[in-house]
Amino acid sequence: MYGEHKRELSGGEEKTTNNRMELTAVIEALSLLKEPCAVDLWSDSKYVIDALEKGWARGWKKRGWIKSDKKPALNPDLWERLLALTDLHNVTCHWVKGHAENPFNNRCDKLAVLESKRFL
Repeated sequence: MYGEHKRELSGGEEKTTNNRMELTAVIEALSLLKEPCAVDLWSDSKYVIDALEKGWARGWKKRGWIKSDKKPALNPDLWERLLALTDLHNVTCHWVKGHAENPFNNRCDKLAVLESKRFL
């Protein structure tokens, strides 16, 4: 959303995880921006928000995609793309409780459920 402008996107993949789809959604949205922007990213994904806001993803990258517990970080291909986009844009992260009273998050959940049904 930008001012009065609103654009909805949805999609899915076969044999994937919710975390990959959460990352893909952010990547696709940021990729649509035509110039560097200030972006407020709202998500119910603690995986995405915490990894960005707390610097976990940058730490994983710095350690060769290894987490602090010495286990491999998941989804490095997507994190690489997302970190490049967050370098381009000024992204401010906001976590919102899922399945609560946020109409935008509820709309996203509805679209995600509809997309997931295409792959049953």
